Parts: sequence; structure tokens; C-alpha cells
Amino acid sequence: MKWMPAKLRSAHFGQYILVTVAIFAIGFAAGNLSQSNTNTQGRAALSDPEGAFEPFWDAFSIIESRYVDPVEVDALVDGAIKGMVEVLGDTHSGYIRPELCQSSRNFSGEFSGIGVTAKTDEETGQIEVVTVIPNAPAQKVGVLPGDIFHEVDGTRVSGLSQVELSALVPGPRGTTVTIVFKRGAEFISFEIVRDIFETPNISYEIVGDRIARIAMLDFHDLSRSQLEEALDAVDIEDTNGLIFDIRNNPGGTLASAIEIGEAFIEDGVLLRQVARDHTEEVTRASGSYIDIDVPIVVLVNETSASASEVIAGAMQDHGVATIIGETTFGKGTVQNLPKLSNGGCLRITVRRWLTPKGHWIHKQGITPDIIVEWNPNEESGDAGEDPQLTAAIEYLESLRD
Repeated sequence: MKWMPAKLRSAHFGQYILVTVAIFAIGFAAGNLSQSNTNTQGRAALSDPEGAFEPFWDAFSIIESRYVDPVEVDALVDGAIKGMVEVLGDTHSGYIRPELCQSSRNFSGEFSGIGVTAKTDEETGQIEVVTVIPNAPAQKVGVLPGDIFHEVDGTRVSGLSQVELSALVPGPRGTTVTIVFKRGAEFISFEIVRDIFETPNISYEIVGDRIARIAMLDFHDLSRSQLEEALDAVDIEDTNGLIFDIRNNPGGTLASAIEIGEAFIEDGVLLRQVARDHTEEVTRASGSYIDIDVPIVVLVNETSASASEVIAGAMQDHGVATIIGETTFGKGTVQNLPKLSNGGCLRITVRRWLTPKGHWIHKQGITPDIIVEWNPNEESGDAGEDPQLTAAIEYLESLRD
């Protein structure tokens, strides 16, 4: 299988991000975020802001003047902001402290970290490794998918949001971070030297009876051009079908999801976005259709999330592909990243997104047309067995019988 690395040497900043897991090489998300700052307009929306904040100032004054030990004012402010965000009950929103915010907003393309993606278990709150980037520092020391973050440089992960953790793990190239993972009943400590590395993003190969398989690991500014390069490399019109494999793809930017969707959908709605005032913004295909004249299968699993679900949902609703695999992650919200006056950031949910037919897949996921369950971590069958890929190949080959 041939891989194309994702070389993000420059970045422009768009508005929204959909990613649900973190690549700990680049802060908490690979993509384009709003850089809007806070202002006083939102405060005017409160019916009685002075009255509403009186208890806050009471508590602040009491702690500052009476607490047995001196307390840093900045720490109190950070705690108050974090508490406000936690009240939202939204695992995709979070407060990033000033000392961590800058690394979270680094989209220069020169990324340094350990090279894993992760997700938060909504029931336990534990943050678990989903994938380990090939040849990245984490893989070299033995970090495995399924490892649970326990401690980073002596700081317990319990109680940290994924946003905070994914801002904490990266750092300058050549520096060392000590991470303790829980693996089963054991705790394993790794000293990992951060490094800059190329993140493989798209691969392609010919499988079965001249069927093209293109796999994509995330969505960013270069994804559309990488897809076109891969389609040219496999000579797609000389194949008997296409398998677009977005299993374990955590998502990425909304802009890249739209660009990929437009490649497969000639005309019509790609997604709908609903704001807090219930207004709906409809995004339609804008004419960059590739016109692939072979049957298409999209492979998904439970860690296909966010932008991956935008694409799978649009292709399913328009009937341009057959979805095979497992029900997807179920993230139907959009975030942006405004900066605060203290230098910190909020990662805040600003919209819900719906499929073209108006389905909100949040916490439900997209149900495949053909369900094929598979847990590659379980020891069963041949080591190289991939029943979902096999099912996709057999389905496409059956269309020619």
C-alpha cells in the first residue's frame, strides 16, 4: 500500500472545526479555527449582568480575603471560567489556560509532539489512544491503541478535558515528556522525546478484481488535492469500483469535509447547520464534482467521526455510495476557538450540523447500509484478516455478476 504524507507547511485560518479526537502532534486539532476575540456585546445579552455576577464577586472577595492560604488571582479566574464551561455539559467544549492556548493555536505546519490520536470515553471520562502514527515517537517507545492516559509529567489526567490534555502533551522538538498509561490492569511509564514528523494521511492500493481502495486518516487543507492525486494514481476509471476507507478517521475541518463531499456529489445539499437562534445555513455542492463512473463503497467504523460523518451522511443521503462497516461515532456539532483577553482560549460548540435529509446524528452515529462488525484488537482469525474490507470487495464484485 502506498502512503502520501500530509505535509502541512502553511495554513490559513478558516472558521469552524469538527474534529473529535486529538493528534498530539499539533495541539488538539488539525485544522482551521476562528481566531475571533471576545468582546462586550455578549454581556449585554444578560438581562441583569451586574446582579447575576454579584454572588461571583462575593465568593471571589471572601476567598481572596479570608482563605487560610494566599491564592493566585489568575488561578481563581481560570477556575471560574472552567466551571462555566463545565456547566454546559458538553465534552466538546472546554477552557484552555493561557500557557497552553498558544500551542493549541499553532497551525504553522511545523508540528512537534508524540504522534497519537485519542478519544474520550463519555461514560468513564478516560482518554484513550485510538491510533498511533507510524514511525512517530509514541510508536517507537511502544505506545499502543487502547492505552489510557493516566499521568503527564506528574500531572494526573483524571479531571482534565481532552482539550486540556491535547494542549499539554505537545512541546518543542527534542524535549521529553513522561506519560504514564494504563494498559489493562498495569500502569506503564514512557519517556517520549517529542519530534517533528510527517503524518501519513492518505494511502491507496488495488484490491480484489481491480478495485481501488483509498484510505484517509483525517481531513485538512490538503485532503482534496491528496484525494485527486490518489484517484489519478489508481487510474480510477480503469477500475471496477472504489472503496473510500475512512475508518478510524476522527474528522477535521468543515471546509475540507465540504471539499471532499463535493468530489462525490454533483449537485444538491451537502449538510445543514443550525445555530442557537434556530436559523439554518444550507451548504450545497458548488460544482467541483469529479464524476467517478464506478460504484463506490464507504467504509466506516465506531471511530469514524465528525467530518467523516458529514461525508458519509451526505453520500448515503444522496445514494452515491453504499456505506459498509459499523455505526459511526456520532458527533453532530461544530466548534470554534475564540481567544480570551487573559490569553486563554475557549473551544466552544457553536452549531449543530445535520445531514442533507435533516438527520442529526449526534450520539447516534450513521448506521451503515451493510453492517459488518469487527474488533481488530481481539485475537481471532488470521492476523491480516479484515472482514469489513473483505465485505466491501465482495459487494463491489457482486455488482458485476
